[in-house]
Order: sequence, then structure tokens, then C-alpha cells
Amino acid sequence: VQLQASGGGLVQPGGSLRLSCAPSRSIFSINEWAWYRQAPGKERAWVAAGTSGGATNYADSVKGRFTISRDNAENTVYLQMDSLKTEDTGRYYCHLSIRRTAQSRKSDYWGQGTLVTVSS
Repeated sequence: VQLQASGGGLVQPGGSLRLSCAPSRSIFSINEWAWYRQAPGKERAWVAAGTSGGATNYADSVKGRFTISRDNAENTVYLQMDSLKTEDTGRYYCHLSIRRTAQSRKSDYWGQGTLVTVSS
């Protein structure tokens, strides 16, 4: 299973973007999901996470501006990013915990990353 992430681009400060991440083929379920980002010259950092139980958590730097969600029918996860700041610039990676079939155990997968640039 490969993860296909999309939605990055160039946006002005204060603008919005919505990132998407979906498996490349049909799966049974997405149980946990998260987004990370890697700013230029820095290590990858956790941004937000969600679980099938309904819990969501956010890094303090994005709380109140970003929203993580999952479309269960489409098996797609999203990161809605509003009020973007220049410091949000980086490559964003999705991380999903997936069960490929009803009988399989959960396995973790990383997306290839999508670049977000916030600049005027």
C-alpha cells in the first residue's frame, strides 16, 4: 500500500490549504492518522493526529488553525490549514495506521510528502 498525499502549494500568509492523503488501493480501515511536517533545515515534527475513536490532538503551534479529519467512506484523511503563517512552510507527510483486510493487523505507512510554502 502506498499513500498518495496532495494539496500542497504556494499560499500567502493568512491563506488556507487542504491537504489530502489516501491509500493507493482499497483497504479495510484507517485506524489512526497523523500529519507531520519538516521545515527546511529542521527535523520532522508532529502536527496533528486523529483516531477512529474520535480523538484529535494538535501541536500547540497549529491549534485553532488546523483541523485533521477523515472521510471514512472515501478512506481519505485531510488536514485543513487556515490562517497560514510563514513558519508553517515545509513538506507535510501523512502517517496512517491501516488494516488492509478485516483479518490483518494494523500496519503503519508514510506518504511521500507534499510541499507547502507560505510566502508573500
